[in-house]
Amino acid sequence: MPEPIDPEAFRDFEYAGWQRFARGYHDNFARLTTQVIGPLLDAVNVGEGVRVLDIATGAGYAAAAAAERGAAAIGVDFSEVQVAMAREQYPKIAFREGDAEALPFDDESFDVVTINFGMLHFPQPERAVAEANRVLRAGGRIGFTVWAMPAHAKGLDIVLRAIEEHGDPNVPLPPGPPFFRFSDSDECRRVLTEGGFEQPEFTQVAQIWRFPSPHEFFKAFHEGTPRTGALLRAQHSEVLETIRMAIVEAASAYETKGIIEIPMPAVLASAIKP
Repeated sequence: MPEPIDPEAFRDFEYAGWQRFARGYHDNFARLTTQVIGPLLDAVNVGEGVRVLDIATGAGYAAAAAAERGAAAIGVDFSEVQVAMAREQYPKIAFREGDAEALPFDDESFDVVTINFGMLHFPQPERAVAEANRVLRAGGRIGFTVWAMPAHAKGLDIVLRAIEEHGDPNVPLPPGPPFFRFSDSDECRRVLTEGGFEQPEFTQVAQIWRFPSPHEFFKAFHEGTPRTGALLRAQHSEVLETIRMAIVEAASAYETKGIIEIPMPAVLASAIKP
């Protein structure tokens, strides 16, 4: 039976992780997670003059892409480190600190809300959806992305399988919502409709994660993620080395002309506020 979730404990865990690993995430995941931004903005009709709120903005990639289309974009993130990185990269865009589950904005302030790979890091995703609904005008759109199931997102399959087979997947970490909860379109539909949205749509977007070596693939998770990386970092050193070797071996199977190319598709969900 799943452990009960303590929202504050999980939030503190995520916050500490992003404060520490934001740069590692930027260095390793940005070239992957930015691949879906174009389809995400297309799904919610981002264009000239559209007021966009990018939640869990991280280093600001989606907000910047929206601004490039002529949108009036604002990015919000609960990590000061992430916000500082976003401001450094995109000084002409407004970024501010804020919690997805208690947004610091007035009702009906935006035409679009985007959340690029943020949903799986929220302690109470339903609250984030409700807050997105609150700050959207009638007819506004929400769009978010999450990882596809491991059967499709091979990088996650490699890492989670190695931990399952060679380590302890139940190391003592603050329990959070199921990692692949929103990879399920039925669950997405339920949460969106119960959160006040209509006409939910879902699609899977192909993404390829490229590395110069399988060792860099392991490093990306170990040094660049708060949640999956925490499973690795919590293993005993001898066990971690066995896991690392298994991950490197499995990732090597995706080598093409000297480059590791691992499929990591995203699930893209969108809906409209009536």
